[in-house]
Amino acid sequence: MAIDLIHEGLSGKIIGAAMAVLNELKPGLDEKLYERALMIELRARGHVARGQKRYRVSYRNHHIGTLIPDLIVDDLVIVDTKVVSVFTPSHIAQMAGYLAVSGLRLGLLLNFHDATLDWKRIVR
Repeated sequence: MAIDLIHEGLSGKIIGAAMAVLNELKPGLDEKLYERALMIELRARGHVARGQKRYRVSYRNHHIGTLIPDLIVDDLVIVDTKVVSVFTPSHIAQMAGYLAVSGLRLGLLLNFHDATLDWKRIVR
C-alpha cells in the first residue's frame, strides 16, 4: 500500500535546495545564515519563499503574541533551519505549534550541523 505524503514534491525540492546551500556554505555557520541562503536558493528555483511571516496568536479572543516561523515556502510549507547535534522533542513540538497556529499542514526541520543534511517532516 502506497503512502501519500503531503506536499511530497515540494518538500523534496526544498530539501534539494537545502542540500545545495549546505554543499556551498559547509557546516558550522549560524542558523540565520542558512535560512537567508535557503531563501535565495528557493527563489532562484522559482519558489515563493518568505521569511519571518507573522502569525497572530490568540487565546480566548485575546491577542497574546506573535509567532514568526523562519520560512514559508509557496504558502504551503513551514521550514525551520537548525544547527544542532540532533533534533529534540522540543524542536518537533515547536514545529507542531507553528503548524497549529498557521493552519499549514507540513513543516520541515532542516539541520545544517553536519556535512550531510538531516531533515524531519512534521505533519499536522
